[in-house]
Amino acid sequence: MRSDSARIGVITGITPSNRETRLSVFIDGRLETLYLSQVVRADLTPGAVRATLDEFNARLTALQLAEPSIANLYSLQAGRIDFIPYQFRPVLKFIRADRPRLLVADEVGVGKTIEAGLLLRELQARRPLRSVLIVCSKALVAEEKWHREMRRFDEEFVTLGSDELRYCLDQTDLEGEWPDRYSRAILPFSLVNDNLLQGFPQRGGVKGPGLSTLDTPPRFDLLIVDEAHNARNSDTGLHQGLRILADEAEAVVLITATPVQLGTGDLFALLNLLRPDLVIDRPTFERMAEPNEAINAAIAAIRATAPGWQDEAIAHLGEAAATDWGRVMLAPSPEYRNLLSATRSAATDDDRVRLIRPAESLHSFSTMISRTRRRDIGNFTSRKARTVEVPFTPEQQAVHDDLLALQRSIYLRTHGAGPLGFLMTTIRRQAASSLHGLAPFLEDILSRRLSDLELAEIDDDALDHGDADIAAVRSEIAAVVARAKNLSDEDPKLTALLDIVDQKAGMPNRRLLAFSSFRHTLAYLEQALRSRGVRIGLIHGGVADEDRRAIRRAFALAPEHPDAIDVLLSSEVGSEGLDFQFCDAIVNFDIPWNPMRIEQRIGRIDRYGQKSQTVAIYNFVTPGTVDFDIFQRCLLRIGVFERAIGGSEAILGEIAGRLQAVADDFRLTDEERRARLQQLADNEIRQIIETDALEEREAELFGVRIERTRMNDEIAEASSRWLEPAAIERLVGLHLERELDVGRNPISGQGPIKSLRLAADARRRLVPPRTRGTRLSLAEREWETWLRGDQQTLALTFDREAANEDRSLSFITPVHPLTQAAARSFASDEEVMVTLRITDPALPAGEHPFAIYQWQMRGLREDAMLVPVVEDPQVAAAFMDVFTRAHDASDVAPPGSATIEGLEGWHHEMWTRRRAAHIAEASEIARFRRDSLEASHRARVAILEEQLAAASEERIRRMRTGQLARANADCRESLDSLTIAERRADILPRRVASGTLRVEH
Repeated sequence: MRSDSARIGVITGITPSNRETRLSVFIDGRLETLYLSQVVRADLTPGAVRATLDEFNARLTALQLAEPSIANLYSLQAGRIDFIPYQFRPVLKFIRADRPRLLVADEVGVGKTIEAGLLLRELQARRPLRSVLIVCSKALVAEEKWHREMRRFDEEFVTLGSDELRYCLDQTDLEGEWPDRYSRAILPFSLVNDNLLQGFPQRGGVKGPGLSTLDTPPRFDLLIVDEAHNARNSDTGLHQGLRILADEAEAVVLITATPVQLGTGDLFALLNLLRPDLVIDRPTFERMAEPNEAINAAIAAIRATAPGWQDEAIAHLGEAAATDWGRVMLAPSPEYRNLLSATRSAATDDDRVRLIRPAESLHSFSTMISRTRRRDIGNFTSRKARTVEVPFTPEQQAVHDDLLALQRSIYLRTHGAGPLGFLMTTIRRQAASSLHGLAPFLEDILSRRLSDLELAEIDDDALDHGDADIAAVRSEIAAVVARAKNLSDEDPKLTALLDIVDQKAGMPNRRLLAFSSFRHTLAYLEQALRSRGVRIGLIHGGVADEDRRAIRRAFALAPEHPDAIDVLLSSEVGSEGLDFQFCDAIVNFDIPWNPMRIEQRIGRIDRYGQKSQTVAIYNFVTPGTVDFDIFQRCLLRIGVFERAIGGSEAILGEIAGRLQAVADDFRLTDEERRARLQQLADNEIRQIIETDALEEREAELFGVRIERTRMNDEIAEASSRWLEPAAIERLVGLHLERELDVGRNPISGQGPIKSLRLAADARRRLVPPRTRGTRLSLAEREWETWLRGDQQTLALTFDREAANEDRSLSFITPVHPLTQAAARSFASDEEVMVTLRITDPALPAGEHPFAIYQWQMRGLREDAMLVPVVEDPQVAAAFMDVFTRAHDASDVAPPGSATIEGLEGWHHEMWTRRRAAHIAEASEIARFRRDSLEASHRARVAILEEQLAAASEERIRRMRTGQLARANADCRESLDSLTIAERRADILPRRVASGTLRVEH
């Protein structure tokens, strides 16, 4: 109202008149009629708030956290890990894919579990992750490998046993949702069986709910399957259970070290499990691979820069589009047509180089597979292996021979069945490792003090032994214990180890890492070395995580430090998750029969960051033992000691099983055993070399090669200064100042380790509201425990390296609850106004008004971006890099309303062009995806109907019927989602900041 500016109303109707226009105005809760001269337009837009440069930067950080962009990585600073660029390759593929589903097929030593943790963190930064399920082998559950690795990301998982799994299925049946208390769970492969599929047996012969009988199967936000090649057989309960879980999951990550080969069925089985909507059957899989050879030829032409390269590249792209798969999926795609257009118009080298990435993205499987091989990221170092043959003393030889005779007798008497056969082999391996560790080992067996974890340390497929098994051989084992206890102290194997320790003590790097699969051997060595004054540490699966990390830190200390360790004794399980690239020598005091275990040992020092040109590998073997025969005839032939063999993990797993079978057969004479091992070397082991060569040829075919320089460039492009530790610290500090109404940042500390000190009432004000029954993450629980507790001071860090070094520090990451609260607070603010000064002779001097808009992309590709608007093109090009060198300038005038209006006009032109392109692109993508989805669905339904017709058992018939119903429902849901997303396509603009930048020379 002109007469009272506090009275504001809404015009609901206009009545023109030849005297004065009348208005219908809803004001003060009722409708009134007023004349036009009685009202003025209400200014409901509050003015921009003046802000400092720190507040301005904090606002930009908050906006990027609250509205994540696919251009940025949020997991770069989100884990207690070393920064290794190639480990972010799967994350980049994941966020750029049309569906969040990925097969991570990296070689051993690359860090697949770390990559899975980064994927989890990246997803968590972009959407709520209520439920995460990890499925892995029982050995990894016993070793708690996943538990340990996830704690590096401040995530805590619980293990599901039979009782817990039954409870979860019952609750899902009753409530329609997986129970919150198991929302972060680890499930062993052994429980993905008929009970999970069909339900656990109950009283009266009925079965409880199972995955295939639930009305609403559990839907996880993220499903991670480690060693996924174990599910390659579609007829197994494991495969069928994982298929239901994967079909219902929002995001899926399959992890394997299976080589990427067209000739094996493994890759098809995994991709079919991951993306049954695309990789429908084996013929489809092979058709999908067909265009890739021509795509590679096009990429080669683009790289070659020979005269006529554009015509050559376009011709090869045409060949790819002319294949069966190319005609349906490639030629109609917007990406393909855009690449053709860009290739024709490329005029400079920069234009040409920019074609490579979109060309590589056309590979049929490139968005589904991430495979990093050690050779692709460079040779870490060269391996210098030395065989140390240490014969038994006559006394030791006699005990060993009598033990073998006893084992052969027991084996033949009991037919070597089950756990007892394994027990006999394990005793023999302990004897080959250390006869001085044999007596305590056998005593623990007799008293049943060997834990599941100890058995897993000895062998991945260890079988527990029952009381009946022990009782059958108790007296005979007791006799061996007595013999072993009476052995003299003479031990050539220990003497050989001491010689190496003495040699290393005279070298610049005196550290030595010694491995054994047996804790009793490690304990014997620790006592012997410590008594000789060697500074020693011991880690195995039974040592607490914090103690293991403390020992690792001591091992990394300089030799002159009083707390330094020179020799570290370890089991494979004990060293899991710990990297020792500062050590350049290891001793295999005993040799595992599984080559992958050897690779894991060597990989602790032969890894990214190793400074030495060579690493020394000492292999202790005793002639006359089974271990010696396996080492000489098979393990040396494989070449595991000279080079990384991670690409052959699946084959090596099978070879390990064959080695075990030969070694376990006590009926074989020594000559027969050696002949079997030689046959194994001549046949199966030869395949490893052929497999390696085949993968080298086919790596290009699948589009999974990687160049180190390009990987680093992609990481740099995905980094954002507003997501770095300093930016997070600035945002959090300003949030605490504002929320607690204090005049200074309550976070103190000059280095990476900080301290937050708050009184009890201040801490209580920061406690976030929670709905009842919400399960908190580890970081949330620890944060709220401190807020509600009695401690005034919290030690924290924003630095990844400091957090990795000291796990007791609270790590404030982009997904930490304190950071998220700060982001919500600052992102909801209105526009801020800032005036800045910078000295830069490369930019035109003068005052440059600017505005920054946030564009929220809606539709098929949800995204957000910050868009600067500056009149001068030279300033505009460097604008987002200015803030690292700018300073507050209170004497610089902010832009006036007319200037802001001019900036708004330029912005509107930019927004109009980009919005039209975004809507057109959404329509084109929707049409392409709709056609592809319908074609894939028809093929998938045809296969399911064929399987249904051939199904013989009722259980299989019900499962196929359920899959068919789900496929139809999924297709309808996906088509509806496409339609909705296409209609929603838009760009929502919002001005978030404006100001003036004064450039001085």
